[in-house]
Amino acid sequence: MNDTIVSIATAHGAASIAIVRLSGKNALLIAQKIAPNVTIVPRYAHLTSLYSSDNNIIDQAIVIYFQNPQSFTGEDVVEFQSHGGIIVASRIIETSLYYGARLATAGEYSKRAFLNGKIDLTQAEAIAKLIEAKSVDAAKLLAKQLKGSLAKFVDESRDLLLTIMAHSEVMIDYAEEDLPEDIIDGIAKKLENLQNTMDDLVSSSLRRKGLIEGFKVAIIGKPNVGKSSLLNAILSYDRAIVSDIAGTTRDTIEEQVRIGTHTIRLVDTAGIRDSDDAIEKIGVSRSISSLEEADVVIALFDSSREWEDEDSEIVRLLSGLTSSQNMIIALNKIDLPRCLQSEFLSVNQYINVSAKENFASLATELEKLLDKTGSGEELMLVSTRQITAVSSAKNSILEAKKPLLNGELEIFSYHILDAIRYISSISRPYDNDEILDKMFSEFCLGK
Repeated sequence: MNDTIVSIATAHGAASIAIVRLSGKNALLIAQKIAPNVTIVPRYAHLTSLYSSDNNIIDQAIVIYFQNPQSFTGEDVVEFQSHGGIIVASRIIETSLYYGARLATAGEYSKRAFLNGKIDLTQAEAIAKLIEAKSVDAAKLLAKQLKGSLAKFVDESRDLLLTIMAHSEVMIDYAEEDLPEDIIDGIAKKLENLQNTMDDLVSSSLRRKGLIEGFKVAIIGKPNVGKSSLLNAILSYDRAIVSDIAGTTRDTIEEQVRIGTHTIRLVDTAGIRDSDDAIEKIGVSRSISSLEEADVVIALFDSSREWEDEDSEIVRLLSGLTSSQNMIIALNKIDLPRCLQSEFLSVNQYINVSAKENFASLATELEKLLDKTGSGEELMLVSTRQITAVSSAKNSILEAKKPLLNGELEIFSYHILDAIRYISSISRPYDNDEILDKMFSEFCLGK
């Protein structure tokens, strides 16, 4: 933390502007050597010439100095905004290294910001996920998290648990004192409400993870129903081979495409059927795996053919979808005479499409489904680490209920302490002194 780091802060390649960032105690000193013709004042944009260590001009650029602690990292930070391209930015970095800086490691600026108290872990993860966001809804949600929406939930949850822990410790240490008779019931009710809130948060976060990672949409069906044709139509180019020969697609084909404000991962799967071909069997197995992993499943049926056992197998697989998965039933080849009839279709809503002529209704339905999935709760856990922490805290609260009702307060406190540690790990470490603070602020013990 005592050294000065440097790296390019913009994407590599040709661009109008490239930003090189210095951070650390010698950032201003190094910047003054690179830009010797200007007096660098904090928070002013200085247009000046930059020079290499052998006094050759590098570029005419803008230099901005952010004095600690008023910077992203909490350290002295200097940014060089030069003309874009690999060469100019590389020369600024090389000159900075010559004057004593070192190359920053991945995520080091955000790490320093966290260690210097400028952001907490929820904000650090939001920054990383905002860069990866695959939808407008995700970007909006993560921007709110940068402002502290998740940190607020964590603080409120840990504050409640600390208060409950303080009550428990008081009941243990001062069992003979006059304490409210309904305190156990009150604690149990508060814990139940918090457990339900955490359970809902984990469920909704799992359901909406595609906002950030990109929703995975799998097209499934028996052979020759038009899965590959539909993929090609949505992509607007011939990505998959299309033929009348059953089993042409033997592996999953995955491509990214934008639907409305969402970037999805569209997966064309091998036709699901029994086969003696070893390679085709592997393809069918991967199709089933794609079905299990998908956020949205497009079940495609051929309206021009009569119902077959292979269609029934698709229905059986669809019955195994989880509550977090969505399904769209589509009848393809509506440009041909319809022959398909089944009880399954008579009780389920479906849309008619033609992969060769018009699939607009399917794209519209998919967009509506993704918009609905992305709407609703503003709070979301954006990483596996956060989901695991909240799930573990919820389980600890669940385990604490029985000893609470049985009056086993030492065991109850043990589980509540675990819950505090789990929920605290999302944003900041748990401090034992917080228990004491709560105890002596909540109660007048006369001791």
